Amino acid sequence: MKFVVCMENTPFGDFSADDLTIGRLYEVIGDVDAHGMIRIIDDTGEDYLYPAKLFEQVEIHDSTAERLHSIFNR
Repeated sequence: MKFVVCMENTPFGDFSADDLTIGRLYEVIGDVDAHGMIRIIDDTGEDYLYPAKLFEQVEIHDSTAERLHSIFNR
């Protein structure tokens, strides 16, 4: 399980980043794609692709990651 923290929520192209909260922790679904995008569940509760450059990856202990995953998927 990978987790990232939102560091920026500026608009990008035709897309809005209004559904991201700076400083909030998000779980990454899958890997970074060929276009530098990552899939996360944003503040709407839906999963969307966002540019990976808006986030910083954080290292979290395995047991904490499992607990966070359970919380995020309720």
